[in-house]
Amino acid sequence: MTTPRSTSPRGGTAGGARGRSTAREPRPAYECDACGHQPPKWVGRCPECGEWGSVVECTVTGPTVSGRVVSSRLPAEPARPIATISAAPARARPTGVSELDRVLGGGLVPGAVVLLAGEPGVGKSTLLLDVAQQWAVGAGSPSLVVSGEESVSQVRLRAERMGALHDQLYLAAESDLGAVLGHLDAVKPGLLVLDSVQTISTTGTEGVPGGVTQVRAVTAALVSVAKERGIATVLVGHVTKDGQVAGPRVLEHLVDVVLHFEGDKHSSLRLVRGVKNRFGAADEVGCFEMHEGGISSLADPSGLFLTRYSEPVPGTCVTVAMEGRRALVTEVQALIGAAVAGSPRRTVSGLDSARLAMVLAVLQRRTERLTLHDREVFAATVGGIRVVEPAADLAVALAVASGGLNLAIAPHLVAIGEVGLTGEVRRVGAVPRRLAEAARLGFKVALVPPGCGPASTGAGPEQMRVTEVTDVRSALHHAARASAE
Repeated sequence: MTTPRSTSPRGGTAGGARGRSTAREPRPAYECDACGHQPPKWVGRCPECGEWGSVVECTVTGPTVSGRVVSSRLPAEPARPIATISAAPARARPTGVSELDRVLGGGLVPGAVVLLAGEPGVGKSTLLLDVAQQWAVGAGSPSLVVSGEESVSQVRLRAERMGALHDQLYLAAESDLGAVLGHLDAVKPGLLVLDSVQTISTTGTEGVPGGVTQVRAVTAALVSVAKERGIATVLVGHVTKDGQVAGPRVLEHLVDVVLHFEGDKHSSLRLVRGVKNRFGAADEVGCFEMHEGGISSLADPSGLFLTRYSEPVPGTCVTVAMEGRRALVTEVQALIGAAVAGSPRRTVSGLDSARLAMVLAVLQRRTERLTLHDREVFAATVGGIRVVEPAADLAVALAVASGGLNLAIAPHLVAIGEVGLTGEVRRVGAVPRRLAEAARLGFKVALVPPGCGPASTGAGPEQMRVTEVTDVRSALHHAARASAE
């Protein structure tokens, strides 16, 4: 006598369903269009990134597999001893733009994918068009610029103004990934510039162009093609209002290099700052100057941040700021207004307002002749550079004291050091490099923190007199003595 097999309530056999995958019907899901977070239900504000109205509905399909065992397979290329692998394909090739090569670590690596992000109008397209021109001239392979935001005629006008007209420089205006890959097959470039990755979309992927899903899919496809064909690829990325790269965070993980293009629209100075670099240092900074003819590299930008006076002027002091590994001699200016009733203004430009307030409190407390609590104070840097590191505290203090006491500081003096709340001067990094840059530009006297002078480090510029100061009061004394000499 046979026993009938038990069945499940839905009519299927209980034993047959065990161990097999059960297909699910399409179910609604929700995803943040700004960061990619997937909340369990729709919400007005994303709990991950805090954006309002960014959660959209999407559809998720696919089987659910439990207890599945993944079997091994033969790899496409066997593992080899590391000493037998050639590093020649990963050698960087110079782009012809010296400051960009400095940040990249020598140039672009074939197959590398670079993400260049910056605010609208800062000059990203202009810089990359110059890079594409230099590549077409000197690399021996074509360069392809694909614009998803401008027509080829608009790019042609910019190229004509820059003198970037070369037979090996190709232009295309596309917003579909399939068409971009078709151009790669036809041109076979050594360099691809895609402006911008947020404007490119691909069929078969949900979401609008610039959304999390589309940006992730487009970037992954371009990275795969670049690695397979050895094409150096530069992607232009948008930024949010707080300066972060727009799109999913995975975008920065997929690419090899992440660069930020910074600059004030009212200044000609532009900085390319390395954030991530798999082929070199990630803290390098390149300096550029925008002008009517395009953009050019600045190998020695320190002159932009100094003012040459015929006679010493009260309220100024020079320091040496570090931008990545580069030392930049920078002038700090301070203007002390008349006494006012109520709360006086504290206005800064290019400096950290919190550190200025701290320096003013220290000067008020630790010096006898300065009265600043009821006076307006204006402090700024020269040339549009932003200096927020603590090493500029001593120069800010001397500039404020010089303006408040109406005593000019010697123009050949630089001040480097962090100021503490008790008035002490603390050590900062890269002092030898800062002193060498100041000495190269002709400065004769330097005030540094204790333990940073030649007597302590055993090295220093021979043509410069380096004095260690322990606190703000001694710094003011030595600055006044240097001015009287």
